[in-house]
Order: sequence, then structure tokens, then C-alpha cells
Amino acid sequence: MVSKQRKITPNRYTPDTAAKTSAHTKKARIKKISKTIAVTVMIITMSLTAILIHDAVVQSPFFTIQTVDIIGINRVSRDVILAKAGLNRTRNLFEIRPTQIEMKLASLPWIASAHVKRRLFSGVTIEVEEQAPLAIVTIENLADLVINTQGIPFKEYEPEKDRLDTLPVITGMDLTLSDKVYQFEGPLFNSVMEMLKVKGLGTIRSIHGDPHTGILIQAADTNVSDTRTKDSEALAQTGSKDVEEQPQGGLIPIKLGFDRFEEKLAKAADIRKYMAVCFPDKTILAMDLFDMDRVFITATGRPSL
Repeated sequence: MVSKQRKITPNRYTPDTAAKTSAHTKKARIKKISKTIAVTVMIITMSLTAILIHDAVVQSPFFTIQTVDIIGINRVSRDVILAKAGLNRTRNLFEIRPTQIEMKLASLPWIASAHVKRRLFSGVTIEVEEQAPLAIVTIENLADLVINTQGIPFKEYEPEKDRLDTLPVITGMDLTLSDKVYQFEGPLFNSVMEMLKVKGLGTIRSIHGDPHTGILIQAADTNVSDTRTKDSEALAQTGSKDVEEQPQGGLIPIKLGFDRFEEKLAKAADIRKYMAVCFPDKTILAMDLFDMDRVFITATGRPSL
């Protein structure tokens, strides 16, 4: 037998090759570390520079707020706005935060929204939108509330401060808790809101809501107020009991139900004119327009029509 000889591969490892590889690795590591240090130093330098620039701007008297223009205020005073915004003292233009000021102003009961804008180089403009009061809601065992045109209560009613004597007063409503917020809702309140959208509500003094019979209003009878006064004096002289039946304060209760309020109020106006012309000696005490096809009128000295 002939034995095969195994080929022997020569060892190519040399000390010089190992040394070169180790040196190359060290250089790459040192380069990476140097690059990291350089980037860190650059970031620190830029940050310090930004801080110094910010401090210089904020502390510079050149950017001290000199003028504050406030647009849209009627019920809220300028002093209240400035105090709430923190602008009633010396402030730098770039020190204030417009968004924070807007949120603070919106927390005031009479402010619906606010927009704050800087004006270079030393001015600020504040534009506010105040709440539009629609009616006053009286709730048993609770403070009276003022609602806006969306039907949302936004503040407690303070007669001496708010000066809302001309607004109608709503009764018969209850607050409900929805999404952690107390508000008015439901079919009856929706009918009240629909009623308040009717044009020419200046003569309506009160609105009462009843879940079964709907809306009952107290409306001023401006057409026949003089006649009513004369009738009251005459009845008082004759001692007639009808004088006690006269609506107090020139107000007439009118039952309107749940819908068709504009038609029903127009019908009530026509009835007033008709009574003033055809029955000038009679005074309307109440109207029932729950059903437009069956209207009931109560007048002095006369059974219901």
C-alpha cells in the first residue's frame, strides 16, 4: 500500500501583521471618541449660547411692553383683563406666553374666548369675545344662572353687577350632569331654546317650562296697556271685583305648548289687535294657544272665548 502524505499548510501569522491590526483598531476607537467629544462640546456651546441670547433678549429694556391694546370688551373692565393676563406690571415682550394668557382670560365668566398676539417691538394685542347672554334660569334651591346663546350656563346671576333686567327669566328647568359638566338638556329645554330664537322677544318677561303642557310665557301687552290702566281705575272706583283679575305689571300669561312658537305668537298679536278694536272695554287676562285649532281667551268681565 502506498500511503498518502497530508499536505501541510504553512503558518502565515507574523508578529508584524498582528501589530498593524491592533494599531488600526486603536486609531478607529480614538477617532470615534474624539468625534463624540466634539459633538458634545458643540451641543453644550450652542445651548449656552441660546441661553445667553434668551436672557439678553428677555432682560433687554428694548423689548419691555409699552402698550397693550384690548379689543372686544364691554362688560369686563380693562383692569380685570390686565390683572388676569399678568400685564398690570412691567413685563418683557418675549417673557409672556400668549397661549397661557388666553387660557387664563377664558376662565373669566364673561369671556368666551381670547386671542393674544405680540407686536414688535413693545406691544401686545388682546382680542376677546364676550359671552352673549340669552336668558336667566331660576332653579329651586340653587343660584340663578345666566345662559348664553348656545344654552350653556356660564355664570351665576348677580343682578347689581350684570344688569340683565331685560332678559327673560326661565323657570321649570333642571340641571343634568353630562360629561362631568352640568348643563340643561332634554326635549323641554330644546323647546325653550327654540322659543328664544323667535324674533321680537323683547316683550316676553318670563318663560315657564312644564314637561306635560310645554311653555307658558308672561308677555307684556304693550298694545293695550293704557286702556288697561284706565279700566283698572274705573273698576276701582265702582268697586268691581274684576280689578283683581287684571294681570299684574301689564303681563299676559300665554300657553304655547311645545312647538310652532312663531305662528302662535303672531296669532296672539292678531288677537290683541282684534280685542283692542272690537272690545276696547275688555282686557285680556290670559291666552291658551296650546292647540292652534282651539284657542281660548280669558278677558275681564267676560267668559272664555
